[in-house]
Amino acid sequence: MFKNFNEAHQYVQQNDIKMIDLKFCDLWGRWHHVTITKREFTPDLMKAGIGFDGSSVGFKSVASGDMALIPDLSTGFIDPFWETSTLSFICNTVEADSKILFTGEPREIARKAESFLKQTQIADQSIWGPEFEFYLFNHVCFENHINSASYSVDSNEAMWNSHHSNHGHLITPHGGYHAIPPKDQNFRLRAKMVETLETLGVPVKYHHHEVGGPGQHEIETPLMGLIESGDAALIIKYVTKMIAHEAGQSVTFLPKPLFGEAGSGMHFHQQLIKDGKNLYYDASQPNLLSQTALYYIGGLLIHAPAVLAFTNPSTNSYRRLIPGYEAPVNAFFSSGNRSAAIRVPKYATEPDMVRFEFRPPDATCNPYLAMAAMLMAGIDGIRNKIDPTKHGFGPINEDIFSWSDEKRATIKSLPTSLDEALNALSNDHQFLLENDVFPKSLIDLWIKTKKKEIQEIQIRPHPYEFAMYYDL
Repeated sequence: MFKNFNEAHQYVQQNDIKMIDLKFCDLWGRWHHVTITKREFTPDLMKAGIGFDGSSVGFKSVASGDMALIPDLSTGFIDPFWETSTLSFICNTVEADSKILFTGEPREIARKAESFLKQTQIADQSIWGPEFEFYLFNHVCFENHINSASYSVDSNEAMWNSHHSNHGHLITPHGGYHAIPPKDQNFRLRAKMVETLETLGVPVKYHHHEVGGPGQHEIETPLMGLIESGDAALIIKYVTKMIAHEAGQSVTFLPKPLFGEAGSGMHFHQQLIKDGKNLYYDASQPNLLSQTALYYIGGLLIHAPAVLAFTNPSTNSYRRLIPGYEAPVNAFFSSGNRSAAIRVPKYATEPDMVRFEFRPPDATCNPYLAMAAMLMAGIDGIRNKIDPTKHGFGPINEDIFSWSDEKRATIKSLPTSLDEALNALSNDHQFLLENDVFPKSLIDLWIKTKKKEIQEIQIRPHPYEFAMYYDL
């Protein structure tokens, strides 16, 4: 939004801005913020920053937690949810004393990944197009105590409310795909989300009701740059949650909030650009994919188990990645096959639009780390000429769930649990360390912290265990 501080300061003065909100992303993908008055918005802010405790967001140990935030002026937008006029910035995280960019900050890791891409001279830029699937609930509650554990969600669209619905236009299980009003009861709210995003400078390609009958929706952005896409991801999560909250409803990006219903993914469409041209396009090849694209796919699929530790970093992620649904469970690529880990869209045939999407990820990821991990895997595939067609990764254009168990077992499986993905990351992370893109200390901390999350689930009785075993 702004090219320099003088331009930003002039805007603050001319538009009677009262507050400056400084937003930043923690290691795990959650936004935080600190707010200053316009009086404190001075040139010194761009030099010294605003101090904060890095140990509270996964960046540092308690013993050396002092860090600082410096706003990225190009990210400025008016926060639409504040009654007091507030200009918001996404921040860079720096060392408290030297003001050097912190190498373990997610946004900086994404920058380093793209810098490495340029350094290899493979491409000038990576392009990304994430899809955002989420559930919109009218009611949500949960509890976890010593003697009780439960959750409950409700949607006015759900067929389970047919006994007391006063309009009868409800959506059957798995029947929500592109549902139209009056069944699509939240189209106005979804349109307001998109209108707000466009106002904030986040372009939207389209939005619609998704497969999940009880309130599942999708918003998709056009293709954009890596940092721009990561910033947009956090803005989209913020806007959708806030607009739902103001309407007395709740948005969740949890991958599998409902048993037996469609899960919510975050598919990432990807391209590499050099000298203004799409490196993935080759009119003479099957699926219009160049050899460079195939090598990238090979790297992404061969490292997929480790990559999933960043793209699918919650225990709930693997309740979505199960056979029988559209979510992929095997490492192969295909043209149009939505059960493939990598799908090449059949409709993208123009030279500048040919691409593929990596389908396993979900929105519990930190988008900066997820994209950086995918990009590093793809770079490794290109540098080492990992041809997916020679590693059993396809292309496979059949319904693999119609195959026998023996035949399906010939395809490499994706991790079926967070623990399996973390073990894969522990054994396969050298490709992430290239050019110091991912600090080894971050990978170690990631594995340690996520292992603790797994343990927190394992030590608690599950409600369904009472139904299965209580009478034994």
